[in-house]
Amino acid sequence: MRVLITGGAGFLGSHLCDRFLAEGHTVVAMDNLITGNTRNIAHLAGNKNFTFIHHDITNYIYLNGDVDAVLHFASPASPIDYLKLPIQTLKVGSLGTHNALGLALAKGARFLLASTSEVYGDPLEHPQKETYPGNVDPIGPRGVYDEAKRFAEALTMAYHNVHGVETRIVRIFNTYGPRMRLADGRVVPNFIAQALRGEPLTVYGDGSQTRSFQYVSDLIEGIYRLLLSNYNDPVNIGNPEEMTILEFANAVNAATNNAAGVIYKDERIKGDPQTRQPDITRAQTILGWQPKVKLREGLEHTIAYFREVL
Repeated sequence: MRVLITGGAGFLGSHLCDRFLAEGHTVVAMDNLITGNTRNIAHLAGNKNFTFIHHDITNYIYLNGDVDAVLHFASPASPIDYLKLPIQTLKVGSLGTHNALGLALAKGARFLLASTSEVYGDPLEHPQKETYPGNVDPIGPRGVYDEAKRFAEALTMAYHNVHGVETRIVRIFNTYGPRMRLADGRVVPNFIAQALRGEPLTVYGDGSQTRSFQYVSDLIEGIYRLLLSNYNDPVNIGNPEEMTILEFANAVNAATNNAAGVIYKDERIKGDPQTRQPDITRAQTILGWQPKVKLREGLEHTIAYFREVL
């Protein structure tokens, strides 16, 4: 296949580039580098099957030649980004998705949307099934990201229903691994950076809020299988092993031999979900997928990467 990956210089996009190239496909990565970085794809320079295009997909997308698949991964993806770039976040979820779908329609390509567990908001259902419509505040501080992704899902399904585009939607739960940005504001790089500096880890609230962390290679495997499947409705890809933020902080401290412990801060970001755990029945049934990488192993790889960055 020849595939276009929007956001191809980002954390997830760059790992997707690696996977598709490893499978023998030709890859075009497109990124405006607002949050992506060419360092993530520097190792692909000179690969005859790889092309990078510096482009903002909220503008019209032109790509010469055949395209077999479009994977739309362009978007700010951490609170610190979409709180700083709220309009850009909304535009890439709306105009960017429209342009990417338009290209898929014109080329007769399969389209895969990177959606998010954030479409569930601060969920009242636990664990979260794909049938749960969510509990989202559209005008809250996180609303620009949540609603951009919800709109992107609606537009994707509209192109499927009206134009017959072969579409796939992956709802991604908390993912970590090498190439995350050190200062992107999410809990994994925050904790690891503090631990490697020998500082106490900052836990907001009492640390009882939960997350479900999956290693990036597990996510990429799920995405690859989903693209090649014949399933159109959203599919959760995440690790159902739920843990509290305090438990995760203790795991990071143990993995880095950091004796500084944790400190607590009362404030929590408004709208920050209290719980997050995927129901992965669809992924298991339809894709034959489930996560394989244990937390300790994934943390070792991620910590080694951040040691180099620091």
